[in-house]
Amino acid sequence: MRRFVATSGDDFSSKRCVKDLELQHIRGVGADDQRVEIQFRHNCWKHDEDLVIRYADVSNFDAGSTGDDDWTVLGTVILDEILPHQNGCSHEIGFWNGSLSVVCRDLVATWTETDCPSNP
Repeated sequence: MRRFVATSGDDFSSKRCVKDLELQHIRGVGADDQRVEIQFRHNCWKHDEDLVIRYADVSNFDAGSTGDDDWTVLGTVILDEILPHQNGCSHEIGFWNGSLSVVCRDLVATWTETDCPSNP
């Protein structure tokens, strides 16, 4: 978890800043659904990598104000925050049209290089 925070940081111009990433997919992983995976798609104007965050031992998942099972209506990420929690950590992600909150024992973030032919 600390490495994710250290590499993304508060530099909004960084290619690894989560701001402006687009929510691609959310899924429960495993039979007990105590693992959650959230996939984010890059924005070619800013990023050259996609992001996947895998949460282990999830004790709470809240889709905030989506009111719909189609999480793509949330829009792009405007901010996120990872905080200590008695169960491990909480990750709150704010979007233009709602929010997500995950409480888990730990998380792993993986940036994957992608092709941006329209990259300026």
